[in-house]
Amino acid sequence: MTFHGRTQDRGTQRLRHAIRRYWPTIAAVVTIVAVWQIWVDATHPPVTMIASPSQIVTATVRSSSTLWPAALMTFTEGVAGFLIACLAGVLLGVGIHCSRTAYAALFPLLTAAQTLPLISIAPLFLIWFGFEPAGKIVIVAVFALFPIVVQTMRGLQSVPRFYDDVAMTCGASRAWTLFHVDLRVAARQIFGGVRVSAAYVFATAATAEYLGARTGLGIWLQAAYNSFQTPLIFTATFVIIVMTGLLLLAVRVVERLTIGSPADDEDPDAQ
Repeated sequence: MTFHGRTQDRGTQRLRHAIRRYWPTIAAVVTIVAVWQIWVDATHPPVTMIASPSQIVTATVRSSSTLWPAALMTFTEGVAGFLIACLAGVLLGVGIHCSRTAYAALFPLLTAAQTLPLISIAPLFLIWFGFEPAGKIVIVAVFALFPIVVQTMRGLQSVPRFYDDVAMTCGASRAWTLFHVDLRVAARQIFGGVRVSAAYVFATAATAEYLGARTGLGIWLQAAYNSFQTPLIFTATFVIIVMTGLLLLAVRVVERLTIGSPADDEDPDAQ
């Protein structure tokens, strides 16, 4: 068999694996959309109460000139806040892991910040930052921080001690061992916290915009609500879902590129 033939076989196997893995999801979505469309066509509820998928698509196309700039603003705020949270979360997690004083001083504050309702602190950020995107970026970073910090701490705590012993026996310093050994072993768990944070960043950004901003999906959604444009409310919701899915996919790609597939972590001797 030629190299080209082996490549084709591998591609075919991957396609078949993807179909087997995702066809239940695709089938469920198609079924829900079809039942939704049939029910609306059969019962004719007021469009201000619920819109059919076809009405949502039509409304989305008609409002695309205002939708995409608003979505781009929310996407920018969400990604910027998320990246800040990733960097700060890992650094804080490392610091709290290494210092009992830092743990006692910072972890309760991070926990308290996570329990704050967005509706109670958004007005403060509106006062401090005005209607500019900077305030929304900070809000996203604050609310995305906690899962990354916690999973970084837990990941480092779960690293077996013999990894450190072997590295330092070979002459490595504690700092080198921490950043080149411990973080690599804990990376899978850290990425778990990153994925949890990624699932909420755009919803947080849109909610913060809804409470006060110049533009963004939150303001766009507020305008749709005020004018009883129910199809556009569904549109904003689906756009947030799609952006969140793309961010989660990006996180998965980065994880694969940096630390490989989870299957690579399996011990071949354990089989």
